[in-house]
Amino acid sequence: MSGSRGLLVLIALAGLGLQGDLWLSDDGYRKTLNLREAVAEQRALNNSLRERNAALDAEVINLKQGRDAAEERARTDLGMIGEHETFYQVVPVAAASR
Repeated sequence: MSGSRGLLVLIALAGLGLQGDLWLSDDGYRKTLNLREAVAEQRALNNSLRERNAALDAEVINLKQGRDAAEERARTDLGMIGEHETFYQVVPVAAASR
């Protein structure tokens, strides 16, 4: 009986040793937790980039299909004026001349 008891103790110690490696080593449970956190961060970044890409796709489609969007972009970004429009520039009075 003592032989089987010794074998049982040996197996229990081996199991505890393996559990120790699993929980305490750098390649064990801690690494799994770190990888899960990294995956969650990457998913959040991917979702925000997907939303940005969808907005850019919508803007591209709007610019390709609609003339109004192209005109608005030309006015705001390039300062262009339409053919039958008049440009008025209001210059504020300088504070020193008062």
